[in-house]
Amino acid sequence: MSKLTLEQVKEVIASAREKGETPDLSRVDLSRINLSGMDLSGANLNGANLYAANLYRAQLSKVDLSGTDLRSARLTLANLSRANLTAADLREADLGGATLIYANLDHAIFHQANLSCADLGYTNLAGAQLAEANLRGANLRGAVMPDKSLHH
Repeated sequence: MSKLTLEQVKEVIASAREKGETPDLSRVDLSRINLSGMDLSGANLNGANLYAANLYRAQLSKVDLSGTDLRSARLTLANLSRANLTAADLREADLGGATLIYANLDHAIFHQANLSCADLGYTNLAGAQLAEANLRGANLRGAVMPDKSLHH
C-alpha cells in the first residue's frame, strides 16, 4: 500500500477527471492526510487507509469506501450521500452533522463513533455495528436498521 501526499491525491483526481474517468485511490495509504473540503465525489477509495484522516466538509457523494479503514477519521459535515461504506471500519470516527442519505452502511463498524445530528435517512444499516455509537439527534427516517427493521 503506497502512501500518497495531498499533492499526489489532487493530481490523481485532476488527471482522471480530465480524461472522464473515475479517480482511483483504491488501496492507497491516506492515513492522517488533510482532505478537508476536497471534492472526491464518485472516486474509488475501496480498501484505502484513511485512518485519522481529516475529511471535514469533504464531498464524498457516490464514493466507494467499501472495506476502507476510517478509524478515528474526521468526517464532520461531510457529504457521503449515496456512498458505499460496506464493511468500512469507522470506529471512533467523527461523523457529526454528516449527510449519509441513501448510503450503503451494510456491515460497517461504528463502535464509539459520533453520528450526532447526522442525516442517515434511507441508509442501509443492515449488519452494521453501532455499539456505543452516539446517534443523538440523528435522522434515521426510512433507514434499514441492523436488525433489518425499517425505522419510521
